[in-house]
Amino acid sequence: MKKHVLIATFVLLIALAAPLFAQAGAEVSSTGFVPSKEIEWIVTSSPGGGSDIFTRKISDIMVRENLVSGQTFLVNNKTDGGGEVGRLTVSRVAAGKLADHTLLTFNSGDHGPMLKNTDNRIENFTPLAVMAVDKQLLYIGEYAKYKTFAEVIDAVKAGKNVVIAGSKGDDILTYEHLVAELGFTQNQISFITNDATSAAITSVLGGHVDIVMSKPAAADQYVAAGKLTPILALSNSRFTGNLASAPTLSEVGPYKNVENPIWRGVVGPKAMSAEAAKYWSDALKAVSDSTAWATEYIDKYKLVSEFRDYVAAKAYMEQFQVEYLKSIGKTK
Repeated sequence: MKKHVLIATFVLLIALAAPLFAQAGAEVSSTGFVPSKEIEWIVTSSPGGGSDIFTRKISDIMVRENLVSGQTFLVNNKTDGGGEVGRLTVSRVAAGKLADHTLLTFNSGDHGPMLKNTDNRIENFTPLAVMAVDKQLLYIGEYAKYKTFAEVIDAVKAGKNVVIAGSKGDDILTYEHLVAELGFTQNQISFITNDATSAAITSVLGGHVDIVMSKPAAADQYVAAGKLTPILALSNSRFTGNLASAPTLSEVGPYKNVENPIWRGVVGPKAMSAEAAKYWSDALKAVSDSTAWATEYIDKYKLVSEFRDYVAAKAYMEQFQVEYLKSIGKTK
């Protein structure tokens, strides 16, 4: 008799527990992705540039704060074709484990040229997050012949040719806005494009160009060492800290300020699973909320923290695409 009671009780417990097991299984299937192999993180600019610093800081915080347990990041700088080879490679990763373990640093400076020069579109990626907004400054090297941007303007008016070095994408667009606002031609103030800001900085330090355009992140160590001096804030307001001495364009003369805010984000391949997309978006949110991110990146490099999760980032990047295509006369 006791044996029958025990069996009946056991069957009843299983029956009562079944919905709970089913519910738990549903939760695991919707949020159950955990990285199980090395994560390849592709950056389409050279080591030492703003995108490279952004990527390595995020991956470092993820490891230090145990946000990605037991796995390592392989940061792969793929600069071929102005970064288009790296972006195309990520967009074509097939569904499966590799797609869930591949990340791409993706900024407005990457998105614009991709739309302009190729048929690749944001629909070929899985947006994961927007992390911050960045802006540029103009810097001179320690042996520069022009010490202020007012001197640069005077030199151009006197018939001198001035050369600015910078990186791709946003730097080129900002340069074009600056020259147009000044009323000069691109022959009077010319621009040399580099694969990354680090190479542009090397050229100004070597005296090969007059000025370099850079975001604060890439120039920070050189400003601290006295090798670079900021002479113009490409912003509606001055920067802070050791960049505060650089005036805005409206402070230099009868001009409107020029700024081209750069959003910095992360995407995955189109084939990335929904579970992996949610996982990486949550991990990036944890980085954005961390003290390390605020002190070691946002504050240090003078950015604005502006997090958007994978849902909001998708809408944001799609809207950027619509507006950019319209600005260059394309519909798709």
